Amino acid sequence: MAQEKTRIIRYGVVGLGHIAQNAVLPAFEHAKENSRLVALVSDDPEKLNEIGKKYGVEQLYDYEHFDECLREADLDAIYICLPNSMHREYTVRAAEAGINVLCEKPMAVDHRECQEMIDVAEKNDVKLMIAYRLHFEEANMKMVEAIQEGKIGEPRYFNSSFSQQVKEGDIRLDSSLGGGVLDDIGIYCINAARYLFQAEPLEVMAAAASSADKRFEEIDEMVSVIMRFPGERLASFTCSFGAADMSRLEVVGTDGHIVIDPAYEYATKLKYEIMQGEKKTEKEIPKRDQFAPELMHFSNCIISGKEPEPSGYEGLADILIIEAINKSIATGKPVEVKSVEKASRPGAYQIEKKPGVSKPKLVNTEAPTR
Repeated sequence: MAQEKTRIIRYGVVGLGHIAQNAVLPAFEHAKENSRLVALVSDDPEKLNEIGKKYGVEQLYDYEHFDECLREADLDAIYICLPNSMHREYTVRAAEAGINVLCEKPMAVDHRECQEMIDVAEKNDVKLMIAYRLHFEEANMKMVEAIQEGKIGEPRYFNSSFSQQVKEGDIRLDSSLGGGVLDDIGIYCINAARYLFQAEPLEVMAAAASSADKRFEEIDEMVSVIMRFPGERLASFTCSFGAADMSRLEVVGTDGHIVIDPAYEYATKLKYEIMQGEKKTEKEIPKRDQFAPELMHFSNCIISGKEPEPSGYEGLADILIIEAINKSIATGKPVEVKSVEKASRPGAYQIEKKPGVSKPKLVNTEAPTR
């Protein structure tokens, strides 16, 4: 009997900025067993032409003709790589056209937009997934496993630092586009605490600070947060757009600790450490393609009909926490977090290993950090 062919899910990538060119587009080569790039959407004709030729994509559209793309291109799904303020609109338009949506994080600018995205996807029977690439990454998911197996005893507290120097003019410094340090990099710390504790925070307390640097006229330069979790556990983190590169997390338990340093990067190797009493285990994870596993997982969910993990509810949960943090910053008081019921959580069962991609030549975009 002839072996049945795997169905191929056809994607359009919407937005051709740094993350799309540097990571998402190259990932299709490693996800080709079930995912194929067939369309590009951008308002930059040079990007469309050069990138289209590079990847052999002929279906090219600008934003004005996005609905035409949804109707006429041979699409099953889109991957949204647009500024945060545009996520809701393009998700809704795609879902209403019957197209599945894989959307970069943060999911949207507030919880109402997130809920609308979830509702319209469910109403139109399409899949919605938020691009939490670390849910498929070995170092982070192996630490979930280590905690679940009791290797550090009972986990008691989480701590993380995530910082970088963001270039002046970067859209992440523009509040009108949904920019901000919490939404862009603080969300990694929030999400990591949630998947490592396998729980949702009950309340948050936060403070923000900014230097006189003109980069931070519209947004906070840095934010520090304490989150209280069930079981009297605490998670703290500081994120900054005005400090040297740092990407580190640790969880300390009653019998040991885990450390990932660096923890959140996709363009470098990662390294983790488990300390059980006096026994120390270390492993270095080489640079890997963290975007192909997302594509493959989403395509499998579309084919099988299963709900993606991470789903829209994962994105909603983080946005509700960010809103609570912002309220705490404004009031100077602890703020209760609205919880989201989740059907599943990430873990080592989702690890997918793909080789790293070579840095591509960028068209009309540049690295967002110094």
